[in-house]
Amino acid sequence: MITSKDNDQIKHILKLQTKKHRDLHHAFLIYGEHSVEEAIKQGFEMDIYTSDPTRQGTLISETLMKSLSLTDSPLNVIGIVKKKEPKPFSNHILMMDDVQDPGNVGTLIRSAVGFGFDTIIASPNTADFYNDKTIRATQGNLFYANLIRQPLIETINILKQQGYTIFTTALGQQASSIQSVIVPEKCVLVLGNEGAGVSKEVMALSNQLVYIPTKNIESLNVAMAGSIIMYEWQV
Repeated sequence: MITSKDNDQIKHILKLQTKKHRDLHHAFLIYGEHSVEEAIKQGFEMDIYTSDPTRQGTLISETLMKSLSLTDSPLNVIGIVKKKEPKPFSNHILMMDDVQDPGNVGTLIRSAVGFGFDTIIASPNTADFYNDKTIRATQGNLFYANLIRQPLIETINILKQQGYTIFTTALGQQASSIQSVIVPEKCVLVLGNEGAGVSKEVMALSNQLVYIPTKNIESLNVAMAGSIIMYEWQV
């Protein structure tokens, strides 16, 4: 049983609580049975640490498990999960342009998986896919998504060459209602930053601007807006 924070394996877990080390080691942390089960179902490589002596994995003390937990209610299992290489693009793609809040990113991943937008592409400044708050907001759906982080401009140009139509959320007279759009087989939905929206550079590459008709309010939270559009356009 591991009982000390000075143990090298525990030091590694603590380092993986930062994005820098998650990127360096191509790995991330998950907490709790549900997340571990979903990761196993999808064939992710993983090292398991647990305070439950009846469970398979490296045994650590309850005190140490509590100290490693990022929530008020500590769980009895932690997984160090190896990231997977990106898969080929799905026909419907969700793209995030500098979405900042990890909860919004996690909710969007969850909705995207539910509505058939299995490939999710994020700009370098979008909140980390593997932030604990992001992972918790996905409710285990992170493991079903094809997650890609790369610059958007060059990616959009590549996608357009491959026959994708780019739809960008926007306000104004030039935008079309999401209900009036004929959604092609291959499409990309671009969502923007919570305050600034989609950047002008990305918007300039869009094939069509779209909006959600609302009453008495100007705009919706990005996670809510994205979820509504993906529901309407689901495969």
